Amino acid sequence: MAQRSGQEDPERYLFVDRAVIYNPATQADWTAKKLVWIPSERHGFEAASIKEEKGDEVLVELAENGKKALVNKDDIQKMNPPKFSKVEDMAELTCLNEASVLHNLKDRYYSGLIYTYSGLFCVVINPYKNLPIYSENIIEMYRGKKRHEMPPHIYAISESAYRCMLQDREDQSILCTGESGAGKTENTKKVIQYLAHVASSHKGRKDHNIPPESPKPVKHQGELERQLLQANPILESFGNAKTVKNDNSSRFGKFIRINFDVTGYIVGANIETYLLEKSRAVRQAKDERTFHIFYQLLAGAGEHLKSDLLLEGFNNYRFLSNGYIPIPGQQDKDNFQETMEAMHIMGFSHDEILSMLKVVSSVLQFGNISFKKERNTDQASMPENTVAQKLCHLLGMNVMEFTRAILTPRIKVGRDYVQKAQTKEQADFAVEALAKATYERLFRWLVHRINKALDRTKRQGASFIGILDIAGFEIFELNSFEQLCINYTNEKLQQLFNHTMFILEQEEYQREGIEWNFIDFGLDLQPCIDLIERPANPPGVLALLDEECWFPKATDKTFVEKLVQEQGTHSKFQKPRQLKDKADFCIIHYAGKVDYKADEWLMKNMDPLNDNVATLLHQSSDKFVAELWKDVDRIVGLDQVTGITETAFGSAYKTKKGMFRTVGQLYKESLTKLMATLRNTNPNFVRCIIPNHEKRAGKLDPHLVLDQLRCNGVLEGIRICRQGFPNRIVFQEFRQRYEILTPNAIPKGFMDGKQACERMIRALELDPNLYRIGQSKIFFRAGVLAHLEEERDLKITDIIIFFQAVCRGYLARKAFAKKQQQLSALKILQRNCAAYLKLRHWQWWRVFTKVKPLLQVTRQEEELQAKDEELMKVKEKQTKVEAELEEMERKHQQLLEEKNILAEQLQAETELFAEAEEMRARLAAKKQELEEILHDLESRVEEEEERNQILQNEKKKMQGHIQDLEEQLDEEEGARQKLQLEKVTAEAKIKKMEEEILLLEDQNSKFLKEKKLMEDRIAECTSQLAEEEEKAKNLAKLKNKQEMMITDLEERLKKEEKTRQELEKAKRKLDGETTDLQDQIAELQAQIEELKIQLAKKEEELQAALARGDEEAVQKNNALKVIRELQAQIAELQEDLESEKASRNKAEKQKRDLSEELEALKTELEDTLDTTAAQQELRTKREQEVAELKKAIEEETKNHEAQIQEIRQRHATALEELSEQLEQAKRFKANLEKNKQGLESDNKELACEVKVLQQVKAESEHKRKKLDAQVQELTAKVTEGERLRVELAEKANKLQNELDNVSSLLEEAEKKGIKFAKDAASLESQLQDTQELLQEETRQKLNLSSRIRQLEEEKNNLQEQQEEEEEARKNLEKQMLALQSQLADAKKKVDDDLGTIEGLEENKKKLLKDMESLSQRLEEKAMAYDKLEKTKNRLQQELDDLMVDLDHQRQIVSNLEKKQKKFDQMLAEEKNISARYAEERDRAEAEAREKETKALSLARALEEALEAKEEFERQNKQLRADMEDLMSSKDDVGKNVHELEKSKRTLEQQVEEMRTQLEELEDELQATEDAKLRLEVNMQAMKAQFERDLQARDEQNEEKKRMLVKQVRELEAELEDERKQRALAVAAKKKLEMDLKDLEGQIEAANKARDEAIKQLRKLQAQMKDYQRELEEARASRDEIFAQSKESEKKLKGLEAEILQLQEEFAASERARRHAEQERDELADEIANSASGKSALLDEKRRLEARIAQLEEELEEEQSNMELLNERFRKTTLQVDTLNSELAGERSAAQKSENARQQLERQNKELKAKLQELEGSVKSKFKATISTLEAKIVQLEEQLEQEAKERAAANKLVRRTEKKLKEVFMQVEDERRHADQYKEQMEKANARMKQLKRQLEEAEEEATRANASRRKLQRELDDATEANEGLSREVSTLKNRLRRGGPITFSSSRSGRRQLHIEGASLELSDDDAESKGSDVNEAQPAPAE
Repeated sequence: MAQRSGQEDPERYLFVDRAVIYNPATQADWTAKKLVWIPSERHGFEAASIKEEKGDEVLVELAENGKKALVNKDDIQKMNPPKFSKVEDMAELTCLNEASVLHNLKDRYYSGLIYTYSGLFCVVINPYKNLPIYSENIIEMYRGKKRHEMPPHIYAISESAYRCMLQDREDQSILCTGESGAGKTENTKKVIQYLAHVASSHKGRKDHNIPPESPKPVKHQGELERQLLQANPILESFGNAKTVKNDNSSRFGKFIRINFDVTGYIVGANIETYLLEKSRAVRQAKDERTFHIFYQLLAGAGEHLKSDLLLEGFNNYRFLSNGYIPIPGQQDKDNFQETMEAMHIMGFSHDEILSMLKVVSSVLQFGNISFKKERNTDQASMPENTVAQKLCHLLGMNVMEFTRAILTPRIKVGRDYVQKAQTKEQADFAVEALAKATYERLFRWLVHRINKALDRTKRQGASFIGILDIAGFEIFELNSFEQLCINYTNEKLQQLFNHTMFILEQEEYQREGIEWNFIDFGLDLQPCIDLIERPANPPGVLALLDEECWFPKATDKTFVEKLVQEQGTHSKFQKPRQLKDKADFCIIHYAGKVDYKADEWLMKNMDPLNDNVATLLHQSSDKFVAELWKDVDRIVGLDQVTGITETAFGSAYKTKKGMFRTVGQLYKESLTKLMATLRNTNPNFVRCIIPNHEKRAGKLDPHLVLDQLRCNGVLEGIRICRQGFPNRIVFQEFRQRYEILTPNAIPKGFMDGKQACERMIRALELDPNLYRIGQSKIFFRAGVLAHLEEERDLKITDIIIFFQAVCRGYLARKAFAKKQQQLSALKILQRNCAAYLKLRHWQWWRVFTKVKPLLQVTRQEEELQAKDEELMKVKEKQTKVEAELEEMERKHQQLLEEKNILAEQLQAETELFAEAEEMRARLAAKKQELEEILHDLESRVEEEEERNQILQNEKKKMQGHIQDLEEQLDEEEGARQKLQLEKVTAEAKIKKMEEEILLLEDQNSKFLKEKKLMEDRIAECTSQLAEEEEKAKNLAKLKNKQEMMITDLEERLKKEEKTRQELEKAKRKLDGETTDLQDQIAELQAQIEELKIQLAKKEEELQAALARGDEEAVQKNNALKVIRELQAQIAELQEDLESEKASRNKAEKQKRDLSEELEALKTELEDTLDTTAAQQELRTKREQEVAELKKAIEEETKNHEAQIQEIRQRHATALEELSEQLEQAKRFKANLEKNKQGLESDNKELACEVKVLQQVKAESEHKRKKLDAQVQELTAKVTEGERLRVELAEKANKLQNELDNVSSLLEEAEKKGIKFAKDAASLESQLQDTQELLQEETRQKLNLSSRIRQLEEEKNNLQEQQEEEEEARKNLEKQMLALQSQLADAKKKVDDDLGTIEGLEENKKKLLKDMESLSQRLEEKAMAYDKLEKTKNRLQQELDDLMVDLDHQRQIVSNLEKKQKKFDQMLAEEKNISARYAEERDRAEAEAREKETKALSLARALEEALEAKEEFERQNKQLRADMEDLMSSKDDVGKNVHELEKSKRTLEQQVEEMRTQLEELEDELQATEDAKLRLEVNMQAMKAQFERDLQARDEQNEEKKRMLVKQVRELEAELEDERKQRALAVAAKKKLEMDLKDLEGQIEAANKARDEAIKQLRKLQAQMKDYQRELEEARASRDEIFAQSKESEKKLKGLEAEILQLQEEFAASERARRHAEQERDELADEIANSASGKSALLDEKRRLEARIAQLEEELEEEQSNMELLNERFRKTTLQVDTLNSELAGERSAAQKSENARQQLERQNKELKAKLQELEGSVKSKFKATISTLEAKIVQLEEQLEQEAKERAAANKLVRRTEKKLKEVFMQVEDERRHADQYKEQMEKANARMKQLKRQLEEAEEEATRANASRRKLQRELDDATEANEGLSREVSTLKNRLRRGGPITFSSSRSGRRQLHIEGASLELSDDDAESKGSDVNEAQPAPAE
C-alpha cells in the first residue's frame, strides 16, 4: 500500500469499469436464473440457482460446476442484480447480507480496488503490494472534491474530514481499526501525508516564494509538516515489531491529534498512546521479533557507539528469543539511519538520543542477568556480576546496591523493614518486570518528547483532526486481560459508530421529512459495556478485578468465582459449559462470543515492580534515567505483592488522587477521556481487513474476511441499515431509470420530480411500507430495487424484441421497393433500347436526328435553360443579400438597444458613485473614531497584559506551594496507609485466632457427644451380643433361605432392570417413530398432493415427449424418403443430361448452318454497305471481335467439357449407390412427363390464343383509326359523364359508408355482448381454479399448523419424559440408598458371608453404571432440549414473520374492500348506462328492419367476435401465467401483495375497457340516428331474440361479477398459501423440465448430425425442385425456340441481350458476393459456437475473405469488360450479335443445366458420405479427432461455396431462358404484325398499279387526240414507273429484312408505337408512318392526270 510501482495507470486501481457491470448479457442471465448465495466451506458463499423447494430445505444447483445440493432455507441469502456489482458503497446494495458484502469486497479486491464504502465505514483490504494510488497527483485529484464525486480512498475520507472541519468548525476524528497486518498504520500514515500536503502552515507556504539565496528560510521550510511526518518512523522503531501476520505491526494504540488554525493550516500536533505490548521486549513467539529499535541499534551502530553502549551480537541476548530475523525488503541498518535522521528533524539533542539508546541497551542487558539456586536453600544467587556491572554502568547505579536490591530486597513488615531473600523464580520475575517497566517508561518519555516538539503554539488550535490507530476486535482460542481491554475499547467505538450512524440516519430522515420511529442502536451495546466497566450494583469485570486486588489471599480463581457470583445471571455473560473447558468465563460481545482465561490477571492489573531497584533507578547518576523513574512512589512494591500471597492485604489500593492506580483503572480513565474527545468530534470510520495470513497479494480467505467484518462492526452497521431504508435514489435518477415501467403515468410537459415519482409509485402499486418519499430522494427497504430491476429487464427485453422486428420489417420493405424500382428501370431500358433499334436504320429518323440539332428550338431551350440558371443565381444572390441586410438590421437594432441600456447603466452608475462618495466620507469619519477607540483599547490591553503577567507569576508560586503541600500530603498518606495496612493485618490475625478458638470449642463438644454415643452403643452391643448368640442358630438356618432369596431377588432385579431398559428403549423408539411417522404422514400428504400435480404434468410432458419422438421418427422417415427422391431426381437428371447432349449436337449443327448463313449475310452486307475506309475498319474490328468471341466460346466449351468429364466420373460412382431408388425415380419421371405434356398442351393453347389475339389486334387496328375521331368527340362527353359518375359514386359511397357504420355498430353491440358473456365465463373458470388452489393451500396451511402443534406436543412430551427420568433417577438413588442400608445390615448380620457381599458390590457397580448411563441420557436430553429450543425459536421467528404478513394482508384486504366499494359503485353506474344503452338499442332495432340483407356481414362479425374472444382468452391465460410466475417467485410479503394488487388492477382495467367500449357504443349509436328510418323493416324479427339474449347475459354478468368480488376477497386472504403451493409446483415443474432436458439432450446427442444432414437435404430438395421446374421450363422454351428459330433464324437476338446478360452476371456475382458474406457470417457464428474448430474456421474465414476480395476484383473486371463490350457491340451488326448470343445462350443453358445437375449429384454424394461419417461418429460417441471434424468443416464450406455459385448460375439461367421465351413471343408477334402491314401495303400498291394502268390506257387514247399532252403524260408515266420501281425495291428490301430478322424487344409484348418512348412524341411513328409513306408515293402519280 505504499508508493507508486512502475508506470501503472492509477485509475485502474480506483475506478470501476461500468461497461462490464452494465453488460446486458449478465443482467439477462441473472434475471433468467434465480441466483442466490449458499454457504460454502471453501469460498464462504457460492452462487447457486434454486431448482426445487422441499419443505425447510431447498434443492439448488451450483453455478460454478452444476452440482446439486440440498440447503436449509434459513442458510440461503439473496443475490443482488449485476447492476450492483463492484458497487462503491455497500449500503446501496438492495440485498444487504453477509454473502453480498463478501462478494462485493472480493470482486473489488480482485480488480485491484482495495477501498470500499459501507455506509459510514470505509473498508480497506491490505493488497500486500505497492499500488500507484498515493502519489501527489492522486492527492491533487482528491483535493477539494466531495466524497461521492470520487471513488473510495483514504484521501476521500481525509478530505471530507478536513472540509467538514473548515466549514462546520467542528473537530473531526478518523478511526482506523483492524487486525494486526490489516494496514492500520499505513492508512494512518497516508492520512497524515494527505493533511500535511493539503494544509501546510503559513511559514511553509510563504517560504516557497523566498529565493534560494537566503539560507535562513531553507532551514525552516515546511518544518512542522516534516516533523509531523517524521514522528511516525520514530514511533514505529520503538513501538512496532514483526509478527507472524505483519512485518511492521504496531504493538500499541495511538491517537494523533493534528491542530489547525482558523485558516486551515497545521499549527501543531499531539500523540496519545494506549496499551503498549511491553512483554514483547522480554519474550517473543516463534518467527517473531521484538521492537525494531533493538535490531536497528545492533545492526546500525558504529564501532564507537557499540563500545559506548556495550553492545554485543544478536545471539548473545536472552531477550532476543529468536536471534536475528531479517524482514524481507528491509535493512535494519538503513532503518536505523532513518530513525536517527528523523530524531534530528524532530529536534532531539545528541545527549537525548545517546541516553535513549543506553536505556535500550540496558533493557537487553537485563535479560542476560542469570541467577542460580543455592544448594541447601531456595535462595537465588548471582554467580557472576559482569552483566550487572554493564547494566549498572549504562543506568548509572551502584553494582553492590543493585545486586542486594535484586537478591535480598528490603520489605516492610509492620513498622520494620526486613531483608527477604528471593528465590530464583522471584528474581527472574523481578528482572523481567524491571526491563518491561524501563522500556515502557522510555516509550512514554519518547511520546511526550515528540508532543513537545510538535506543539508549537502556546495557545490551542482553532480545531483539530484526530486519527485513532488502534487494534481491532480480537477473538483467539483463549483470550487474556489484554484482549479484554482491546475488545472493551472496540465495544465503546462500535457504540460510538452506532450512535453516530443513527444520528446521521435520523438527520437524513428529518431533512427529507420522513416519518421514523426513534431507535438508538447505540443502546444495543450498553449491556456488554456495563458488564465490563460498571463500578457497582452489580460491579463489572474491571471493578471486581480491582476489588480482588485489595482483598487478602485473593487469587485468579477467587476473582472468577466472585465474577460468576456477581454477574452469573447477566445476559452477556456465560459460565463455562463443562468442567473440562479451559476458559474461565465467556462474554458475548457484538462481534461474537469470546472465551477468557483469567490466569495472572491480578498480576497484570497491579503490574508490580521491585521497589528497591526502582528507588536506585530514581537516584541514578544519569539524569535521563532518573527522569524516567521520577514517579517511583506510585508503583506497587514487592511487599504489597507478597502481601497478596502471604500476608493479609487490606485497603492499600483504595488510593486517593496522585497515588497508585491499577492498569485497569488507568486504561478505563484514558479510554473515557478518548471517548469524550471522540464524542465531541465528527467521527469518520476506517475498517482495515487482512485478506490472508500468508501475506500473499491477490489472495482472499473468505472465512477470515467474514470474521473480521463481524469483528469490525461492518455487518453490525449493515444490520442497522436494514432496520431503516438503506436504498435511496434521487428523484431524477429514479424517474430516468424506472419510467419505462410506468409509460403513461407521467403526462407530457414539465412536472416536478417528486410529483413524477409519486405518480410512478402509484402506477407501480408498491406497498406503502416498502418506501418513503422525501424532499429530494425516494427511500426503499432492502430488496425493492432488485425487484424493480427485474421488471425493468423484462420490459426492456420486450421493447428490444419489438424494435428488432420493426427494423427487420423496414429493411425488408426497403429492399423489396429497391428491387421493384430496379425491375421497372430495366423494363424502361429494354423498351427504349428496342425502340431505338427499330428506328436507327429508318431514313426519316436519321434525318430527324441530324436536323434536330440544327433547329433553333433546341438552342432556344438551351438558352432558356442558361437564362433560368442565371436567374436562379441572381435570385440566390438576392436572397443572400436580403438575409445579410436583415442580419445587419437586426444587429443594428441590438446595438441601439445595448447603447440605450449602457446609457441607463451609466446614469445609474453616476448616481451610485455619488452615493458611494457620501458613504466614503461617512466611513472615513467613522474610521477616525474607531482608530481613537482602538488606541484606547491597545493601551488597556497592555495594562491587562502586565496584570496578567503578575497574576501568572503569582499562579506559578501558588502551584509550587500546592505541589509542596501535595508532596507532604502524599507522604502523610503513605504513612497512614502503612498504619492502615498494619491495622488490617492485625485485625485479620485476631479474627483468624477467634475463628480458630470457636472451631476448637465446636470440635470439643462434638467429641464429647460422640463419646457418650459410643458408650451407649457399647452397652447396646453387649445386650445385642447375647441376643445375637441366641439368634445365631436361627440365623444359621435362615442363612440358607436368605441366600436363596437373595439370589432369586438378584436375578429378578437383573431381569426387571433389563426389561425396564428394553421398555424404555422401546418407548423412546416408539416416541421417535411416532413423531417421525406423524411428520412423514404430514409430509406424505403434502407430497401426495404435489405428486398428483406432478403426475398430471409428467403425463402431459410424457405425451409431449412421445409426440416429439413420433415426430422425430416421421422426420427421419421423411429424410430417408427425401434421400431416395433426390437419388431418383439425380437419375432423371442423368437422362436429361443425355437428352441435353443430343440437343447440344443439334444446336452445333444449327450453329454450322447459321455460320453458313452468316457468311452469306456477310457477302450481302459487303454488297449493300458503302465501301468507305471507316466502314472497312469497323468491319475488321467486328471480325476481330467475332474471332475473340469464338475463342471465348471455344474456351468455355472446353471448360464445360472438362466439367462434364468430372461429373461423369462422379456420376458413375453415384449410379452404383442409387440403383435401388430407380423405381421411385421412374414414377416421379412419369409424373413429370404428364406435367410436361400438360404444360406443352397449355403452351399450344397459348400459342393459338396468341394467334387469335394477333388477328383480333389487326382488326382492331383498322377499327381504331376509324374510331379515333369518334373517340375524340366522345372524350368530352365521357369526361363530363365521368365527372357526374364520380359525384354519384361519392354520394353512393357516403350512403354505403353510413349503412356500413350502422351495421358495424349493431354487429359490435352483439359482439360485445357475446364477448362479455365469454369473459364472465372465463373469469368464472379462473376463479374456480384459484378456489381449488386456495383450498389446497388452506389444507397445506392446516397441515403445517397441525405439525407445529405436534412439535409443541412432542416438546412437552420430551419435557415430561425428562422429568419422569429425573424422578426415576431419584427413585434409583433411593433404591441405591436402601440397598446400601441393606448391605450394611447384611454386613453386620452376616460377616462371614463374603460371597453375598461381593454380589452386592457388583450390584452397586451396576447401579453406578446405570447412574452414569442415566446421566449421559440426561445430557443427551439436555442437548435435545437445546435443539428443540432452537427449533422453537426458529418457529417463533417464522410465526412473527407470519404475523407481520398477516398484518400486511389485513391492510391489503381493507384497501381492497375500499376499492371493492368503489367497484360496486362503478358497476351500478355501468348498469344504469347499460340500461340506457338497452333503450337506445331497442329504438335502433325497431328502426333497423331494412338491414336483413346485412345478415351475412353480421355472421362475419360474429366470427370476428369469436376471434376477439379467443384473443381475450389468450391474453387472460397469459396474465394468469404471469400472475402465477409472480406468485411463484420467492420474495418478501410486500412483493406478493404488490403482485396481487397488480393482478386485481388488471381485472379492473378490463372492466374499465368494457366501460369505455360501452361509451364508444353510445357515441356510435348517436351517429346512427340519421340512418334510423332506413333500418326499420327487417330488424323486428331479430329484436326479440337479441333482447332476450342480452337480458340473460346482463343477468349472468351481474351474478358473475358478484361472485368475482367475493372470490377476489377470498383469493386475497389466502394469497400467501397459494404462493407456497405455486413455488412447489414450479419446483416440480423445473425438476421435470430438467429430466426432459436430459432426455432431449440424449436424443440431440444421438441425432444431431442426422438433423443437420436432414436440414441440408431439405434445402437441396427445395433447390432440386426449383431446378427441375426451371429445367422443364428451359426445355419447353428451348424446343419452342428451335421450332421458331428454323422459321426465323435471322431475326433473333441483339446486342442488348448480351448487355443484359452481363448485367445479370454482374447482379449474380453481387448476389454471390452477398451470399458469400452471409455464409461468412454464418460461419463466424459457427466458429463462436464450436471452440474446437476455432483455428481452422479462422483460417477458413480468412480464405473466404480472400475469396470475396477476389470476387470483387472479378466483378470490377466484369464491369470494365462490360463497358468495353458495350462499345464494341454498338458497332457490330445486329445479325452477328443475334446469332452469337443465341449460340452462347443455348450453350450456357445446356452447360449450366449440366453443371447444376452435376453439382447436385456431387452434393448428394458428399452429403451421403458426410451422413455416413456423422452416423459413425455418433455410434462411436464422438471419438473421432478434432482434425477430422475440421476437415469436414472445410469440405462443407467448399460445398457451400460451390452450391451458392451454381445456385446463382442456375437462377441466372432460368431468368435468361424466361426472358428469351418472352422475347421470342414478342418477336413472333412483331413479325406477324409487320407481315400483315406489308401485305396491306402490297395490296394498296397493286390497286394503285391497276389504277395507273387504267389511266395509262386513257392517256394513250387521249394521245391520239393531243400529241403535246401525250409527251407530257409519257414523262409522268416514266416518273410513275420509277416510283413503282422504288416501291418494289422497298418491298424487296423489307422482305430481305424480314428474312434477316427484325429488331428485337426483350421484356414487353407491346406494339411498336408503344415502344418508341426515347425522345418523346417524335418517336411514336413506326406503324402509321410506314403506311402513310407508301400511300404518299402512290398518290403522287395520279395528281397530274386529273
